Amino acid sequence: MSTVASVEQIRAAFPALRRMHAGKAVAYFDGPGGTQVPQAVVDAMADYLLHHNANTHWVYPTSQESDARLTDARSVFAQFVGGAPDEVAFGNNMTTITFHVARALGREWSAGDEVIVTELDHHGNIAPWQALARERGIVLKWLPLDLETYQLRLDKLPQLLGPRTRLLAIGAASNIVGTVSDVAAAGRMARDAGALVFVDGVHYAPHFLPDVAALGCDLFACSAYKFHGPHVGVLWGRQDLLERLDVPRLEPAPSTAPERLETGTQNHEGIVGAAAAVRWLASLSAADGDIRTRLVRSYTELHRREAALFTQLWDGLGAIPGVTRYGPPPTVKRTATVSFTVRGVDSEHVARKLVDDACFVSNGDFYATTVARLLGHEVDGVVRIGAAPYTTAAEVERVVAGVARLAQ
Repeated sequence: MSTVASVEQIRAAFPALRRMHAGKAVAYFDGPGGTQVPQAVVDAMADYLLHHNANTHWVYPTSQESDARLTDARSVFAQFVGGAPDEVAFGNNMTTITFHVARALGREWSAGDEVIVTELDHHGNIAPWQALARERGIVLKWLPLDLETYQLRLDKLPQLLGPRTRLLAIGAASNIVGTVSDVAAAGRMARDAGALVFVDGVHYAPHFLPDVAALGCDLFACSAYKFHGPHVGVLWGRQDLLERLDVPRLEPAPSTAPERLETGTQNHEGIVGAAAAVRWLASLSAADGDIRTRLVRSYTELHRREAALFTQLWDGLGAIPGVTRYGPPPTVKRTATVSFTVRGVDSEHVARKLVDDACFVSNGDFYATTVARLLGHEVDGVVRIGAAPYTTAAEVERVVAGVARLAQ
């Protein structure tokens, strides 16, 4: 018997799941773009704003309470990623953080230095490095995607690495096709060549508990709104690297990591809420232990459930004539996210018609523009469905039936 909260208990935590549309309870399949938020997260944010709201580093009680809550959030996220509290910085979102870090790293590099990006990545982990190519003469090299397996061609990585390789930018999981990449293997090759490893963990973190040591990265970024928190970005980085980065900062601002990366006053209530989201995920495990131990138990069971739902979704869509699925099959390590097209039906029309079934799905390229281009759907886009901890088998059955009607 599982010691992790049941789907019914999880669903009870989300006020959004009480929303009705066309006489049906809404089924939220848009988790890859942002999950729903449990009441506990909203309560934590409201408590901060109503009872502790202040700016930081002053001597009066609410300011000291704000300091304590931000320190606590760093500790919570250190356990979430397997790092240390002084290695955790906060920002608006992964994309903004990545631009910030890229500019700082670029100040250390010279024209002709090289950065490797991948064809599988969200452009939040491509555009910041492309900007360095334009502004500082950095050379971009591309690690290709195998369209038969939807895996990165890691066998091509050694020939891309060289004495001027400064960084490998790689996503841990694809937000459009669900591929989970072997970041650890890629990272070993990059480090052996003397390069840094920057990992986009935005789509990975909702489905697999991050472990920065096992991933072998130097920097790891994710966004809390993908795992039941508010719109806050999180960066983990090796402390020595964070201390070295030439980030823009005001002269009176803290000069030590991690605060030196946090330009200006931060979104305190959002950071408090992000920590509450991690605590909520840990609370799903009834067993004793620290946050990290309970997160391991929660994630293990949630992944098992998501895998079953994904198999149901994958097989259901595959049985519909005219539907083309993109991504690895359920037999391969992957996230519970699938993209697909319906022959002769525009992706936006599919998404609009599924609203009639109270199924909220997303369509487009999801900023994974290179993947969409390689799939031949840069203009018309694809439809994306993702399972979350609150998703049920009945909801999957409903969305598959809706797609089947559209495909007739």
